[in-house]
Amino acid sequence: MLQQTQVATVIDYYNRWMQKWPTLQALAQASLEEVNELWAGLGYYSRGKRLQEAARKVVSELDGRMPRTAEDLQKLLPGVGRYTAGAIASISYGQATGVVDGNVIRVLCRLRCIGADSSSPAVTDRLWDMANALVDRSRPGDFNQALMELGATVCVPKAPLCGECPVKQHCQARRRVEKELAFASRKLFGKPNPVPDVEDCGVGGCPLCPPAEEPWDSSLGVTNFPRKAAKKQPRTARTATCVLERRGCHGALEYLIVQRPSSGLLAGLWEFPSLPLAQGLREEKQREMLADHLGWPVTAGALRLLGEVVHVFSHIHQTYVVYSLPLDEDVTLDPALSPSRWVTEEEFHASAVSTAMKKVLKAREKQRGEDSSPGKGSKRKRGAKPQGASSTHPKTQLSLRTFLRAPTVP
Repeated sequence: MLQQTQVATVIDYYNRWMQKWPTLQALAQASLEEVNELWAGLGYYSRGKRLQEAARKVVSELDGRMPRTAEDLQKLLPGVGRYTAGAIASISYGQATGVVDGNVIRVLCRLRCIGADSSSPAVTDRLWDMANALVDRSRPGDFNQALMELGATVCVPKAPLCGECPVKQHCQARRRVEKELAFASRKLFGKPNPVPDVEDCGVGGCPLCPPAEEPWDSSLGVTNFPRKAAKKQPRTARTATCVLERRGCHGALEYLIVQRPSSGLLAGLWEFPSLPLAQGLREEKQREMLADHLGWPVTAGALRLLGEVVHVFSHIHQTYVVYSLPLDEDVTLDPALSPSRWVTEEEFHASAVSTAMKKVLKAREKQRGEDSSPGKGSKRKRGAKPQGASSTHPKTQLSLRTFLRAPTVP
């Protein structure tokens, strides 16, 4: 859970997880649907799937015994990479092996003035070599946790607490800041500058030094390190999605949700019926394509456009074009949409649905609230019926068949 997610966010999820599945055996017996339901909202859903796959492998193939070295953990368990393997092996089993996460990268890059792209292979390999060399052989788990905590609480990305740092006397980034201050002082008072130290690299071709086109920024101090390559802009994507709703047998409002494929983005999660859209489509075309996708004899005009909902995944800037459509309770579902099910609002939130779909439902609920509030525009006399309203059943929702029937000429 701590891969790509902060501790504060993880705590509640972790506690619920451990209460539901306190052992590997219990997790191995759970369904992927249950795993996704508990993981919903935490993001990076493949982590939960891999975690359960690992539990099943330990139970069924490894006689219920976890691998106890970083090498075996990474080799035998799905979803366990170099960092997770090192953390488990050192903290749980006392193996003297290092760990390198975002906090450790920051600490080590500042300690050694490593200014090259911290995600490059050369820097990554050097950081792991350093972590493995530094780890305390007698208390590797405590040391690794202390190093990560140092980066999380003292050597933070912005405004680090250098004065409180227990290893400040070893920090070359801090030493460089002090040299910059001394240089500025000498310049101010007209004194000559000393010959640079041999350790002040700056020679072209060093895989660990800052590139020549990105010189030291004296205003940043130690936060010049670490340096990362410019993040790729997330690709843009558009999806038409429809909130289909009906009144259930007990009168409660129900929504139709369908399950996503078992692989790919948001694998196995539930969502409102949706259709990926090409860029640049006109709204009328989007509406027609969605109506055709739903599988019912629905005209595009029956779909009501609610607006757009934006959700940013790690690599996708996703825009949902949201429509709504009320249905009769006796509508039969198109088998092409299966697996699908009708759920109440409470059941929806308890299901394995993404944060993006919760935003879509919120947009529908907001629009429903606006519909039920008194209009700000034209007024009509009390008791007057809106044009075209039925005098026989003024409060009855039109059936889909009636709604789509051609109007009769009086």
